[in-house]
Amino acid sequence: MTDPSQWSVGTPGVTGAPPTTTTRPMTIDSVVQKTAITIGAVIVAAMATWILTPEVTSDTDTADLAPLFAAVTIGSLGAFALSMVNSFKRNINPALVIGFALLEGVALGAISKVFNVAYDGVVTGAVVGTFGAFAGTLAAYKVLNIKVGDKFRRGVIAAMFGMVGISVMALVLGLFGVDLGIYGNGGLGVLFTLAGLVLGIFMLILDFDFVEQGIANRLPEAESWRAAFAMTVSLVWIYTNLLRLLAIFGDN
Repeated sequence: MTDPSQWSVGTPGVTGAPPTTTTRPMTIDSVVQKTAITIGAVIVAAMATWILTPEVTSDTDTADLAPLFAAVTIGSLGAFALSMVNSFKRNINPALVIGFALLEGVALGAISKVFNVAYDGVVTGAVVGTFGAFAGTLAAYKVLNIKVGDKFRRGVIAAMFGMVGISVMALVLGLFGVDLGIYGNGGLGVLFTLAGLVLGIFMLILDFDFVEQGIANRLPEAESWRAAFAMTVSLVWIYTNLLRLLAIFGDN
């Protein structure tokens, strides 16, 4: 069995888990409960954002989309900031995890509303696909008895940082009129989105490994919140890439 201090999960910057203690240990039930709470917070915030923001149609002017753009900006930046805090914080804070989930839900609700107008049915497809990916990855992890090695773990985390960095660079260059094409509907956009989707699956594998090893080594129950945070990040990552991919296919 590897040293628990060397583990990591599928989230940016999480390079280790706290040592075991004499407190109540993590269990599969505690992980399921915390994950359900966190995912539930994302869904509630997304639904609230969808309902409370102005209705949009294909004829809606760009100026009328300002509330949705504001929700995306505030939610995304806030969720990113809290994801960094949660990833690098040694002692996980449930309030910060829930705060991340709520802000992520605000951003996803606004993005999904815009995509739903432009590509009818794409949101439903992305939601179904995301939970299908979760179930399929979990089944493969258990049936194939997948083992996570240190090289795989480091590679996934490095790839995740790389994709985030490229995305930020593309957004910054876009402000100056430079289009890298990774958010377009062309070949590069498809490849970048597919790569993000595969990476999301790998992130889930790291999450499942963290839970399995954490339970086996009796990590404290508070670490269930770290597992819930990690799986929420992975599922959101998969959902957004599926949304983009279905939109691209729907546009062609």
